[in-house]
Amino acid sequence: MQENAPHNANKTSMIPRHPNTLKLWYDTPAKQWIDALPIGNGRIGAMLFGGVTNERIALNELTLWAGRPHDYDAPEALTALPEIRRLVFAGQWLEAQALCDEKFMGKPLKQMPYQTMGDLRLLFPEHKEVTEYRRELDLETAVARVVYKADGVTYSREAFISFPDQVLVVRLVADQPGKIAFTARFDGPPNSETGAVGKTAWMTGTAAGAEGIPGETSWTAFARIAAKGGTTQAADGQMTVSAADTVTLFVSLATSYNDYRDTSGDSRTRAADYLEAAAGKRYQELFAGHLVDYYGLFDRVTLDLGASRLPDQPTDARLRAFQTDPDPALAALHFQYGRYLLISSSRPGGQPANLQGLWNEQLDPAWGSKYTININTEMNYWPAETCGLSECAEPLFEMVKELAETGRHTAQTHYGARGWVAHHNTDAWRGTAPVDGVLWGMWMTGGAWLCTHLWEHYLFTRDPEALAKHYPILKSAAEFFLDALVEEPANGWLVTCPAVSPENAHHPGANLCAGPTMDTQIVRDLFSAAREAARVLDIDTDFQAQVSAASARLAPMHVGKQDQLQEWLEDWDADAPEQNHRHISHLYGLHPSAQITKRGTPELFAAARTSLEKRGDAGTGWSLAWKINHWARLEDGDRAWALIRQALAFVDANDVSYRGGGGVYANLFDAHPPFQIDGNFGFTAGVAEMLLHSHSGELHLLPALPSAWPSGAVSGLGARGGVTVSLTWTGGAMVSATLTPRFAETLTIRYNDCLCTVDTVPGAAILLTPTDFFPL
Repeated sequence: MQENAPHNANKTSMIPRHPNTLKLWYDTPAKQWIDALPIGNGRIGAMLFGGVTNERIALNELTLWAGRPHDYDAPEALTALPEIRRLVFAGQWLEAQALCDEKFMGKPLKQMPYQTMGDLRLLFPEHKEVTEYRRELDLETAVARVVYKADGVTYSREAFISFPDQVLVVRLVADQPGKIAFTARFDGPPNSETGAVGKTAWMTGTAAGAEGIPGETSWTAFARIAAKGGTTQAADGQMTVSAADTVTLFVSLATSYNDYRDTSGDSRTRAADYLEAAAGKRYQELFAGHLVDYYGLFDRVTLDLGASRLPDQPTDARLRAFQTDPDPALAALHFQYGRYLLISSSRPGGQPANLQGLWNEQLDPAWGSKYTININTEMNYWPAETCGLSECAEPLFEMVKELAETGRHTAQTHYGARGWVAHHNTDAWRGTAPVDGVLWGMWMTGGAWLCTHLWEHYLFTRDPEALAKHYPILKSAAEFFLDALVEEPANGWLVTCPAVSPENAHHPGANLCAGPTMDTQIVRDLFSAAREAARVLDIDTDFQAQVSAASARLAPMHVGKQDQLQEWLEDWDADAPEQNHRHISHLYGLHPSAQITKRGTPELFAAARTSLEKRGDAGTGWSLAWKINHWARLEDGDRAWALIRQALAFVDANDVSYRGGGGVYANLFDAHPPFQIDGNFGFTAGVAEMLLHSHSGELHLLPALPSAWPSGAVSGLGARGGVTVSLTWTGGAMVSATLTPRFAETLTIRYNDCLCTVDTVPGAAILLTPTDFFPL
């Protein structure tokens, strides 16, 4: 079921609504990868540098990972588990950790990294002195362009990656005939081969090995030139074009990866099939197909936060000025950039967005550019439902399904439990065992957190077919915790053990514990989702009863002696060695969960605010983004805005002394450092959260509107219950709201301290103004 039908599905050409405001642009080429501009179609990614004499197009294909199908489970884990638990409950944390590291961690200790496929180079040796240079990325059309003048001739290159046709297309044009001349060649990573014949260049290779696991995935890239006028020749592994009027370059990439179990595909045939199909079409046909597909997704949500005070300045100049002259239009641009990146890196039928989306220039990138599921992968998909991109979450749902398959073995091998489990990290081979070490890996609720996305999808769409498909995964995940939870000795609560509060220590050197707050919050959400899904589907009444009984025995959340929400079962927060730790895991109950709300749990709400204040505003890129969402849930728009300003601080990619604190690079990629895309997606979700809440059984309009955005408009935001919301405001006050429901029901809507209720008719828009609301 496709939730949001494209607005422009029948258009073959479109006029952008905001021809200048939704562009990233620069007046110099990119000097390094982090300054280049990203394009993608959910499978293929490219970074365009905009070079004049030497254009580098860095290439990726989202199934190119090191290693091969592999079982990471530790065969001695289950035997060691009782003693590990005994040591934890005895407070012998260091001894428990040593045994965990020895017996419980996966084999090998680290999972496989995501890899680059090398570069395509376009060489223009005659274009040395240029004027009127501009490179840009148009978010409304998903097209990257370079335009400049050399020797009196204006040259332009534009590139897009088509989802319908599955190729990268580069169009080269000059304003005088016979002026296009260049050489094209592939530059591959080690163990690759390149060549050219006729009008086609090629590159082949095999993924690298890692951690003692040989690489197995083969890959192929083709580049074909279609020139009008002039000549094209192949020699010495490259193609040379001379005196052409226009050139269309088709680039096709493919791997042999079939799924996490199988790499036996034929990458050459796949790449050739994509190439031949696309090369048989006219450029205008390819572009129209790309635009209809992309714009049908992107056009669903618009955001206007006010005009830019620097409308004619390059994006990097606007970033540099932002801290002293905050530009609301730059915040709106960054919001839409997150939506653009999600469309570009996660599409149905493909892989989910990883730590860098799908863009990566290295064979061994930071953190392997894997799927870190103790926050980062989940954050990647926070904008999907709220920002009109529900379909873009389908690769995530497919990965959860596959993790449920591999995680069954891990549940048995490590815990002797039914169901399935996944820890803090996974890769293309869907590893589910704890890896990296106790500090990171000994966290068993990664799969459970991912499962909440399946339930949230139902809450937003009410799609019964999707719920029926996802229910076995939810049930199986819940069954694991029915078996794996243990009784805490002092109070008889059911808790996780051994466990950690992600990447944080409760005492110097001590991470392992029982029942950290985040674990219990996630398990409570999982149990609730599995029970409610069974109720909606009218099945498994005995299972519903089992889950309800276990849920009632979960440890409650506690307010500590500092009036904070405790991060651990014990009040250890004041003893933790990192008082400003980047992870704010125990506030999961505030966001993305709805266990802590202003009106439902006021004491916990106040404690969560205290915890957030004590943790401070500093953080890496994704941590800042999570805090934006937290302050939005706390209904403090100005504090959320302060984090937005911090998130949009300019980071110079050449500054080797930079060690963190958030911000963005010139191309608006989030600076962890280095680049992690979760901060981009978390920012977009945070802006949506400032404008609309739907997590507590009502629609709350403009719940965290900052004073920096006194006037504006947003259209197309998604709310739970299948409602689409559009809003306008001026002078800091709402002017109107339009609600378009998919289902018939009675809605409760909040604005400021006033409420109204409306009965809905599916598809019939409801217009509300402040006069429709009544004080409580």
